[in-house]
Amino acid sequence: MTITPPREPFRSVTSAVVPMLRNDVDTDQIIPARFLKTINRAGLAEQLFCDWRYLADGSPNPDFVLNRPEMAGRAILVAGDNFGCGSSREHAPWALMAWGIRAVVSSSFADIFRVNSLKNGLLPVAVPPEELMRIGSILEAEPDVELTVDLEASEVRLPDGSAIGFDIDAFARRMILDGTDELGYLLAHQPQLEAYEASHPPRVSTLA
Repeated sequence: MTITPPREPFRSVTSAVVPMLRNDVDTDQIIPARFLKTINRAGLAEQLFCDWRYLADGSPNPDFVLNRPEMAGRAILVAGDNFGCGSSREHAPWALMAWGIRAVVSSSFADIFRVNSLKNGLLPVAVPPEELMRIGSILEAEPDVELTVDLEASEVRLPDGSAIGFDIDAFARRMILDGTDELGYLLAHQPQLEAYEASHPPRVSTLA
């Protein structure tokens, strides 16, 4: 049985940005299929974007964004449209979070990636295409500028003081704010569940 590791509650993050403004980044690019055999998240940070990040001889690709020294410690990824398309794999948000990413900003996400991310504590933030273009222009002019992704306020704050609102499923939002998941939510209500079961005997006898 795999136990989900505890999460830190997420309310907001202010960080410089990892820019990856290419469209249609699929899950096999985020974490190649050959790394999916493990259910242990250890080591996934090194395998994130592996086929782009490393050259054929295993050395770091100096042209890939994650290999730039200034990217270390950045917690917000700004991506192009349709991020996370392709096959379903929880390892994709696992790998992003293992590297240190807490929020991904894009104009759209593949549904299965969005769902997997929310269930694992990674925040996918969808903004209108024109707002993503505006963020891209800001980053092009000032690559080290910081953004704030505020889950409590459901907005992305830009350095000029303006804010871009975003929508998120209310229950998923509560789980991320609390640092838990569906199982943790149920276990937190165990006394009430046990009381309900005790006061509602089975309708069908399984002993007859």
